[in-house]
Amino acid sequence: MFGPQDSAQRLIPPITQSARIGHIVRLLSLFILSAIPVAPQQPTATIGPLAQIVAPPAAHRFPNGQTYVYAVEWHLFTAGTATVHIEPAGPEQKVSATADSVGVANMVYSVRDRFEAHFNPTSFCSTVVTKHTEEGSHKRDTQVRFDYPNRKSVLNEKNLKTGESKQVENDIPHCVTDVLSGFYYLASLPLKPGESYLFPVSDGGKTADVAAHVEAKDDTKVPAGTFHTLRVSCEATSGNLKGRGKIWVWFSDDPNRTPVQMRAKLSWGTLVFRLQRIDR
Repeated sequence: MFGPQDSAQRLIPPITQSARIGHIVRLLSLFILSAIPVAPQQPTATIGPLAQIVAPPAAHRFPNGQTYVYAVEWHLFTAGTATVHIEPAGPEQKVSATADSVGVANMVYSVRDRFEAHFNPTSFCSTVVTKHTEEGSHKRDTQVRFDYPNRKSVLNEKNLKTGESKQVENDIPHCVTDVLSGFYYLASLPLKPGESYLFPVSDGGKTADVAAHVEAKDDTKVPAGTFHTLRVSCEATSGNLKGRGKIWVWFSDDPNRTPVQMRAKLSWGTLVFRLQRIDR
């Protein structure tokens, strides 16, 4: 017979491939965050001939004060919880997110991550991202600033265990989204079945182009209820995440565009985020 620790070890891949909930939140975000119509009608910022950021419609309203609460499942086990929240912060919008491991996953590899991102609500250009990550024995503080006049992302990171620090700069276009703000960027788009979108996103590393395709309409049941949804598939076409997996997101097919479910198909398995509730 196996005790809880032994069972956890048998059910969860080795640490180098394990279900690191914080890492997966970042991976999911980088795929599903935002998308851009190939033939936009709004003013745009481009990284290439197709990938671009589209300004939100003048009448667009953000779901300020709302917190999406998700359970994260792996092989039918609840491996963690995640939250995403948005609110105004002066002239900008601020998105906050958390990722915490639970149950047997927490026994094998503890995760306690906190994220925050700011963006310009009229252009959707990200301005700064901060992260405090605690994953296993690793603890880091990270800040990414987007220096648009110089077309650079500037990453400053400190290893809280060793005290070591590093700074990294990478090229960016004159407008880019980040791994959190893109949730709301994608929700602001028309998302008509059959349409495809392409967008640039940065987490302080090499800017990635992400392609999104609105596949179909579905009915999706999650703990928060049953929703008419739009199923959107996303994957990176360039950058560090190219070829590393594919993500599906189910947005409610109504003006709220609530992300009610997310599924990540990765090399070592599939993770599912299901909406538990919306806190206001």
